[in-house]
Amino acid sequence: MSDIVTELKGPELAPLSGGDPEQLVILLHGYGSDGQDLISLAPEFAKSLPKAQFLSPNAPFRCEMSPFGYQWFSLATYNNRAMYEGAEDVAPILNHYIDQMLHRFGLEDKNLAFIGFSQGTMMSLHVALRRDNPCAGIVGFSGSLLDYEPIDEHIKSRPKVALIHGVMDPVVPYAALGNAVDALEKNNINIRHLSRPLLPHAIDMEGIEFAKEFLADVFLK
Repeated sequence: MSDIVTELKGPELAPLSGGDPEQLVILLHGYGSDGQDLISLAPEFAKSLPKAQFLSPNAPFRCEMSPFGYQWFSLATYNNRAMYEGAEDVAPILNHYIDQMLHRFGLEDKNLAFIGFSQGTMMSLHVALRRDNPCAGIVGFSGSLLDYEPIDEHIKSRPKVALIHGVMDPVVPYAALGNAVDALEKNNINIRHLSRPLLPHAIDMEGIEFAKEFLADVFLK
């Protein structure tokens, strides 16, 4: 694929406390979007995590369906195998970025959390569960667990997970929530989940509040 970027960049929000960050939150956007989209959520999350640094990188590929957005992997072939292999291909780029940012701020995986939306949720789960050391937590909105190969064959760490999904999602089927919960629970991963009646492929305030409580728990308690 052309137009690949190997050094990820995107908007940031520094800690509201004004000091050095004690937590790092990486937001991963969905297909056809960009880092500017999800960084708009950071001020709300910063209210409960005032010592967190928020980063929202653009995915490394220009979106094949949008002249302005980005993608983590192609959806031209929309099946489990193609998406899984796409995530595998881009995972080294994302892991390199994660390691760079942890080093930049002098933090460890235990100080790190992810917030993903749609394809960003897929990448958050795919990468975080395969890192040698567990992060503090993963928040996933409207996404899925890429399961072309069983996760139990690849899992290296077991961070806490919170998944939120709209029942009326026309893009990533709501059934993906139950499938992910079942697979993660079978692998002894602590998971919370929230279904949002009537919500399409989107993030609402109830989901944000659920995620804020989860992140406060994993970071501050």
